[in-house]
This record gives sequence, structure tokens and C-alpha cells, in this order.
Amino acid sequence: MTTDADTTAPIAGSTATEIADSVRELIERGDLRPGEAVPPVRSLADRLGVNRNTVVAAYRHLAQAGLVVSRGRGGTRVAGLAPVAQEGFAAGTVLRDIGTGNPDPDLIPDPSAALAGMAGRPVLYGEPVIDRDLENWATAWMREAVGDRPMRLTITSGASDAIERLLAQTLTRDDAVALEDPCFLSSMNTVRLGGYRPVPVPVDAEGMTVDGLRAALEAGARAVVCTPRAQNPTGASLSAERAQALRDVLAQHPFVMVIEDDHFSMLSSQPYHSLIGPDHRRWALVRSVSKFLGPDMCLAVTASDPDTAQRLAMRLSPGTTWVSHLLQRLAHALLTDRSVAAGVRSAAAHYAARNTAFAQRLVAHGIEATAVDGLNLWVGLPVPARAVTEQLMRRGWLARSGDEFVLADEAAASRLRLTVHDLTDEDAERLAVDLAAAVGAAAPREVG
Repeated sequence: MTTDADTTAPIAGSTATEIADSVRELIERGDLRPGEAVPPVRSLADRLGVNRNTVVAAYRHLAQAGLVVSRGRGGTRVAGLAPVAQEGFAAGTVLRDIGTGNPDPDLIPDPSAALAGMAGRPVLYGEPVIDRDLENWATAWMREAVGDRPMRLTITSGASDAIERLLAQTLTRDDAVALEDPCFLSSMNTVRLGGYRPVPVPVDAEGMTVDGLRAALEAGARAVVCTPRAQNPTGASLSAERAQALRDVLAQHPFVMVIEDDHFSMLSSQPYHSLIGPDHRRWALVRSVSKFLGPDMCLAVTASDPDTAQRLAMRLSPGTTWVSHLLQRLAHALLTDRSVAAGVRSAAAHYAARNTAFAQRLVAHGIEATAVDGLNLWVGLPVPARAVTEQLMRRGWLARSGDEFVLADEAAASRLRLTVHDLTDEDAERLAVDLAAAVGAAAPREVG
């Protein structure tokens, strides 16, 4: 049985921030426990002598931080520690996992030869944080994308690390961040756990929509996180026309932080089109190596305007300080190896071919599907995806429902994100047959 905090918890404050901080402190002390109700808006406003909208704003701040949840007529209650969806293999399952989002381990280059040749003098405190050879190579790589505008490089422990630090040096709690909807899980979790307010921007076949971005900026978004190609989970890539239209919208907001996560860069079949205009003042292009050199290569290159780079370096200095030079040297050795480069091109062709082949199998079984770009397929269904995943589990498959990636797009509840590039032809055909059967079993039965 839950206790009504209206009579037991001494909530105080006269502003939304003060009230929210008071409730937060009660939760942290354990005076308010998961499941307990916080006071109704009207009664708390009357007790504190404030406008009801002030209490509404305070509860909204707490909800955005994940501390409370609204249950309609059930009131607003303290949230429990609910797990957040993550990429990767599901733990402890005997089912064939087709929702991992992983690259094929057989297509990740073997680092053994490169590791054997990496001996060198130790790197000590106070030395440059970027390995010189990697910096020279990465500068040319990023220059191809950003042109001759002023930029500086930063090396972080992966793309998610870069995005988290970029947002932290730009925003304060409750600031709004424009995110693609449906959204990459890591970006979604980074924003929510950072206490920022996600503002959904719909994604269509050409990427982030113009009207959606405009609405997010009008709603006060101070940062934008966008995937220019192989958007996860949809696979969409910005067209040249869409990128130009987005740049036109952002031209009116030159100090909004624009972060591009080009995670699929070397594997992408699509050209790179940027929504960062040549005169935009605060920007960052992030490219990790995890999709083609392996997830354990926790390294990303970030090119950004000099001021943002300086702030990002300051965010690194009290914690990680720098990414290991051994890891940087290994990345450089692999990235400049011709056989590795050929392997990356082969992997790109493999992912594209396998996803296309599976999409064709689905179409042959009456399910609409199109292979776009990326490691996954975003499959539309005529029935709710959760019901289909339950049916697939009975057939030995563990699939991922689209609603895990949703901020506001209800249509994604009828989508599956499937990782199928590593299936054999036999398994792929079996999955296509089972998926068609699962859709049929999940369809409502006619009564008559």
C-alpha cells in the first residue's frame, strides 16, 4: 500500500525549481519511496501558496528527470528504477537474438598483426592527448566532410561519450534537446539520464523532417542530435535537398548546438549530407570506429568549432583525461592498412546485400519491407509489434519492438527493428516464414 506524500512529506518552495528540488531531496533521503504518491497539484499549490501552474511545472521537471511518473487518475507517483533499453545481446536467453544491432564479428578486422607492431615509448602526463599519426589521418578524414571551416579535433571513448560530453558542456538540466523520433537508444538514454528534455523530431525516408526541426527549435531546443545517414533504427539518410532545407531552418539559430552522429560513415552506401551550415557557430561531427573496427574499439573522432572543442577538452580533463594512446595507435594502424580498408568495403557490401535479400524475402511473404542503410531493417507491420514479438518467441526468435525507440511516434509501435545480416539463407527463410505466421497469429479474429 502506498502512502500519500500530501500528509507525510514536507515539500517546500515557492518556485518550480525549488519545489522540484525539495521533492528530489525527499526521494534521495528515502522519505519518498518508489510507488508513493506526491500531493495532488491543487492541494500542494494551496498549501504552498503558489499558482497551480508552478506545481505543474515542478512535476514536469521531475518527470523529465525520470523521478516521477504520471498515472492519470492514479496521480503522480515516485518512479522506480526501471531498466532502460540498451543495444546488444539480451542476457540469459536461449532464443535466437535478432535484435542486437551488432556488426558481424567475422567482418571485424583481426588486430593481432597491428598489436604486435605497436611497441613504443610510454606516454606521460602533460603530453599531447591526441596521437600525432592519428591526428594527421583524422584531420584529412574530417576535412573531407566539413570543408575548410575552422575546426579542431577531439578523441573520446566512443560516440556516446562524445555526445554526452558535448551536451553537458552546452546545456543545463531541463534544457530541450531535439532528437530524431524514432531515436537511437543511446542518444535517448543520454538525454534522459542527463536530465534534459527530449523534443521529438519525426523522421521520414529522407531523415529528420523540416517541420519537425522547426517546431523543436520554436519549443526552445538548445541542441540538436541528428544522424546524417543510416539513422538507427530506420536506416534513413539525409538527402541533399533535405539537408539544405534543414540548414535553412538552422540559419536562424546559429548558436544552437548541432551534433551529427555519423556512426556508419565508412560502411554507408549513401553520400554524406550535412545539416550544419557553413556559418553555424556551434557544431560537432562525431564519427566512431565501432561499426567497422568493432564495438570494443571505444574510440570516436569529433571535429567541431574551436570553442566547442576547447569546452569538450575541458570536460575530458577532470575525468578520462585522454583516450589511451595505445588504442589510438591501434586505430590508426588499422585505419591505414590497405587490407583492412578492403575488408571494410567488403563488409559494407555484405550488410547491404544481406539486408536487401531479407527484405525481398519478407515482401515475398506479404510483409512490406525495404532495405535502406545500416546494420538493421525497420519493418512495418499491420498489427502491434509487441504481439508479433510474443508470437516469434514461441517460434524461437527474440526480436526487438519498435516502441523501444519511440519518443512520440505512435506508428513505431507497429514496427520491428531486426538485425539479420548474419543469418544463413536457411535461417533467413525460416525467420521470414515465422514472421509471416506471427503476423497472422497476432491479427484480430473476425467474429461472425
